Amino acid sequence: MLRGLAQLIKRNNPLINNILNNQKVTMSFQKHSRRIEGLDKNVWVEFTQLAAEYAVVNLGQGFPDFSPPNFVKEAYTRAINGDLNQYTRAFGHPPLVKILAKFFGKLMNRDIDPFNEILVTVGAYEALFCFFQAVIDDGDEVIIIEPYFDCYEPMVRMAGGKPVFISLRPKPASGRLMTSADWILDPVELANKFNKGTKAIVINTPNNPLGKVFNREELQVIANLCIEHNVLCISDEVYEWLVYDGNEHVRIASLPGMWERTITVGSAGKSFSATGWKQAVAEGFEREFEHLGTPESYFICLRKELQVKRDRLAACLASVGLKPVISEGGYYLAADISEIDVDLPESTETNEPYDYRFVRWLMINKGLATIPMSAFYSSESKNNNKNFIRFCFVKENTTLSKAEEILKEWRRTLKVQ
Repeated sequence: MLRGLAQLIKRNNPLINNILNNQKVTMSFQKHSRRIEGLDKNVWVEFTQLAAEYAVVNLGQGFPDFSPPNFVKEAYTRAINGDLNQYTRAFGHPPLVKILAKFFGKLMNRDIDPFNEILVTVGAYEALFCFFQAVIDDGDEVIIIEPYFDCYEPMVRMAGGKPVFISLRPKPASGRLMTSADWILDPVELANKFNKGTKAIVINTPNNPLGKVFNREELQVIANLCIEHNVLCISDEVYEWLVYDGNEHVRIASLPGMWERTITVGSAGKSFSATGWKQAVAEGFEREFEHLGTPESYFICLRKELQVKRDRLAACLASVGLKPVISEGGYYLAADISEIDVDLPESTETNEPYDYRFVRWLMINKGLATIPMSAFYSSESKNNNKNFIRFCFVKENTTLSKAEEILKEWRRTLKVQ
């Protein structure tokens, strides 16, 4: 994967390290490709290493620490024992693309061609990279909604495109906890981002890191602009099954005029809580097709289970003076740290955002891993969005209990402004 590519290469290969630093080597090439300039700094590299080094309770990375459902594990075992170890169709194993076309065709109320409208990749990350490489030319503008999953910007730049940013902005939530629905786009500002150089817009719903679920009216505004300007929509919907409090996940491709101009990205790893391996997915979707919309559906059961975990973590964060933003969907919730008085050490880096320093201090001194929210903003916006950190609640109850113990112990010594 490209996540932290340059940084990982530099750490693990002294020869390439010399090349990336423009040092003289006895080879015919002496400089890295311009495509990876600026990719040597990555939030996941540093904080993943810190989490391992300090043996923290990890509410930072977005992976479930519980097992996938038994029916998926059993299908995986059957695949291994069935000697399915040879090449299959390059664009997707035929049984898999057929059930995906059948499954999402039912949801979208349309016939989907499994061999021309479905593409299977090794994870959503690869899919996004391939799509940007396939559709973005040098100089094309791509609108990205902040906060955003941090791979969008470097992938657009590697394809030769120009990222154009617009931020979701919170509106006041008087007398109650803020929710991700309070973070909205300004329709006039959005319309002004579109011009003759705009090739695509990237949306992420439910959003990582905020958990915002774009409602039908918000998506219609985006769709109208895409149609008016003949712009492609890349819709990252990897958390599509995880929407809470009765919210609805609306697929923008289902809106009039959007099917032919939308690339939708999903994730088997997120859908079946199996982020470490992507096999046996066809049987998983076959089983879910039979139970779609019923209480036996894994997607419905998981949603209910995670909503309880979200509420549990939010209550604990609020009890120590953090201000959680109640997420409408996804794996995460954000928390406002602006009223927490912590004496942080000075940063060794120039202009490092406050939330980076806070997260580093929290991991080293309290043993709790989170992720700074400013990592999900462009360089121009980081310092205006430095007072939030991201927690992942897709964890075993034992993991959440350990986090609660850390937070409760911290509360006893905490100063709240």
